[in-house]
Amino acid sequence: MSQPGVMDETVKSRAGLALNDDFLRKAVKFTTERLRNGKKAASEEHGNWEEWRERGRQIRLHTIAHLDYYLNEFVNNARANGVHIHFADTSAEAASIALDIAMHKQASSVVKSKSMVSEEVHLNHVLEKAGIEAIETDLGEYIIQLAGEAPSHIVIPAIHKNRYQIAELLSKEAGEILEPDTTVLAGFVRKKLREKFLEADIGLTGCNFAIAETGSMVLFENEGNARMVSTVPKTQITLMGMERIIPSWADLEVMATLLPRSATGQKLTMYMSGITGPRRSADADGPDEMHIIIVDNGRSLQLGDPEFQELLNCIRCGACLNACPVYRHIGGHAYGGTYSGPIGAVLTPALNGNIEEWNDIASASSLCGACYEACPVKIPLHDMLVYLRRRKVEEGHGNKLETMGMKGFAAVAANSKRFALAIRLGQIGQKTVVRNEGISLKLGPLKGWNTYRIAPSLAKKSFRQQWDILDRELDQQQYAAMDTSVRERMQQIVRDRGQGGSKHGK
Repeated sequence: MSQPGVMDETVKSRAGLALNDDFLRKAVKFTTERLRNGKKAASEEHGNWEEWRERGRQIRLHTIAHLDYYLNEFVNNARANGVHIHFADTSAEAASIALDIAMHKQASSVVKSKSMVSEEVHLNHVLEKAGIEAIETDLGEYIIQLAGEAPSHIVIPAIHKNRYQIAELLSKEAGEILEPDTTVLAGFVRKKLREKFLEADIGLTGCNFAIAETGSMVLFENEGNARMVSTVPKTQITLMGMERIIPSWADLEVMATLLPRSATGQKLTMYMSGITGPRRSADADGPDEMHIIIVDNGRSLQLGDPEFQELLNCIRCGACLNACPVYRHIGGHAYGGTYSGPIGAVLTPALNGNIEEWNDIASASSLCGACYEACPVKIPLHDMLVYLRRRKVEEGHGNKLETMGMKGFAAVAANSKRFALAIRLGQIGQKTVVRNEGISLKLGPLKGWNTYRIAPSLAKKSFRQQWDILDRELDQQQYAAMDTSVRERMQQIVRDRGQGGSKHGK
């Protein structure tokens, strides 16, 4: 369960804690590798995966480019279906609207299916502060709620915990020792939550996709808890990011192919629920009243921005996290915000509109581009991370030592003679610190790098030096291969120039 407020530590310090947590590192590595392998197998089996990635990208590009039109169409159709629509400009406003609905219904408990937007607006904290019990019913979310933590992965919130740690948490809740067996642990949670479903006054869900042509919302899940949340309580609240729109059910076919394969390696999720308004008179179940809160919270700031508008294309599959070498080593909490991994490194400062507050998060990336290759809708996150770094420097939040170093490098690299001299001095100066063709010195700017790796040494001969040698050797070979009369003629030209100029052209 996330709490409001900004963490005081830096990404670097939080990453240091994560790297020293053996349980976390092993758990994250194990699960991300399983997810990556599942995605690889599922996409290869699909046959024409790249074509479908491009189809998904085009759908998202078109929708976001015309978001005002499709959002208006969705709202009109949803209202026609009997849904109460609310708009929230900020996270505080979104949480306040949800609280007002709960208070109006005199609710004492709210059951929730997994919703990253509810984490984003810190809804649990707001409800609990008002004396309303908020119960997470997704297994992973329930585990981290008991632990008092935020999700560390978009799809698998408790990815950083192993079954022994989970058994310890659930044993405390059960009041007895539970074996670290997944069947036993899941069985306890199922029994515990079933009671909560039946008692709850309000069910709260997120929204994977909203269908503009019918005003419907669609939920993807594997546990069935979202279906319980959206059918048993008499009142349903859905928190929906304003970008979750797609034009039609035909477009959903593409997304329903891309998302589960990218997220978990499944062809389809176990449950895909399409909800079009509250319960009708002929329906056997469902809520009597349905509210959808459409959340902006910084999303509209990206509209029209040529560098960041594609950020709104994200379908929250988590594939970029599983592919990212940084995330796979440090997990999600090191990023400090609701969203982690490459998408979080871009989305968090973008939504907050405050690069200064999150000025180190864009550096938590190797810029390898693995996130782009994994993304089912081809969001160029690695480019966006570079844009963020540039904006950070332009706004005066860059590292001063790094800025001075880059200016110095620019001055040297702009002149071939200075650059050649710098290379030569470096080759001479490094001899005192090179060991086994690497520099392991942990001083100054090399300390951070060499804590976990060895910096490569400069080659004994740089590419430029080797090129000059090769060029001279080729010149000599060509000269030696010339006809004797040609060489004599060239020598005569040189002698003539030495005596005051060539005889030719007079």
